[in-house]
Amino acid sequence: MNRSTLQLIVKISELGSFTKAGLELNMTQPAVSRAVNMLEAELGVTLLIRNRRQGVMLTDIGERVVRLFRGILDGYEKVDQEAAREKGLETGTVRIGAFPVASTYFVPKLLSQIANSYPNIKFEILEGTIAEIKEWIECRRIDVGFIIPPIDEFDAFHLHREELYAVFRNDHPLTAKTVIQAADLLDQSLIVCTAGYESPVMGWFDRSGESIKAKYSLYNNMTTLQFIQEGMGISVMAELSLMNLPDNMEIRRLDPPGYRDIYLAVSSFDESSIAAKMFIETALRLFRSPADGAVADKRNLPAGNETEERQPDHKI
Repeated sequence: MNRSTLQLIVKISELGSFTKAGLELNMTQPAVSRAVNMLEAELGVTLLIRNRRQGVMLTDIGERVVRLFRGILDGYEKVDQEAAREKGLETGTVRIGAFPVASTYFVPKLLSQIANSYPNIKFEILEGTIAEIKEWIECRRIDVGFIIPPIDEFDAFHLHREELYAVFRNDHPLTAKTVIQAADLLDQSLIVCTAGYESPVMGWFDRSGESIKAKYSLYNNMTTLQFIQEGMGISVMAELSLMNLPDNMEIRRLDPPGYRDIYLAVSSFDESSIAAKMFIETALRLFRSPADGAVADKRNLPAGNETEERQPDHKI
C-alpha cells in the first residue's frame, strides 16, 4: 500500500470508473486493475464493485476505507507543503467546492490573486449544490467549501452578506410598489432557485409570518431569470445573481429586508493544510467587507432606498 495506490482508489470512488481514474493519473487500464487487486488482496476485503449501469461502486467497507485514505492523503499533502515551505517554496493542492454564484463571482478573482503570488499552488474546483458541498467537506473530498447556513459542525468564516430582492418582468403589477412584502407574493407563481436560495428565501417568508410554496424549483440562476423573462412567475434572488439583469426585468427590495450570508467552511481549520489556510486568508482579505449593495444603482431600482452598511459576523 503506497501513496499512489491510495490516490487511485480515491479517484476511482470520485469518478466511478477505472478508465477515467487511470487517464487522470496517467495509468493504463491493466495497471489500474492490478493495483486495485493487489490492495484488496493485501487488505483481505473487497473495496470496489463493478456495476454495468452505475459504473464502479464502493462497498460498505470501501466507503469507510476511502474516508480514511483521504485523511492519509491530506497528511501527505501537509508534509509536502511543510517541506516546500522550509525550502522557501509555496506549493500544494487546494480542493474547492462552490455553488454557481460563488464559482462565478469569488473563485476567478481569488485564484488569479493567489496565482500571482504562489504560482506552484494547484486548485481543483468542484461545483455542486450547498448540500453536496457540505457532504464533500464532511467526507474530506474537498478542503474548503462555499456554503450558506446552517453551518453545522464545520469551522466557518463569514465571507459575504448580500441582500435579497424580488425579481419580476417590467410589465408585472408589482412594478407599482417601491418595496415588496411577503403578503404581496402569496398569490404569485414563485420560482425558487435551489442553488443556495431555498434556506434564506423560505426563512424570510417564515420571519414575515407567511408560508408559501414554490411553483417552480430550478437549480440554475440563468434558467430562473429566463423563466421570469418569459412571464412564468417571479422570484426572490440575491444581488450577486442580478448583476447582468435583462432590460425587461425589474427588482425591488424586500420589507423587512432579507439577506443571504456566504461562508467559507472547512472540517477543521487547525487541521487544514498550509495552502488551504492561505486560500481562506486570501479570500477574507479580498471579499470580507460590508456589502454596499452591488445592484443599488441599477436603472430599475426605485430611488430612496439606499443600502445601509452592514458588518458581517465571523464564526469559527
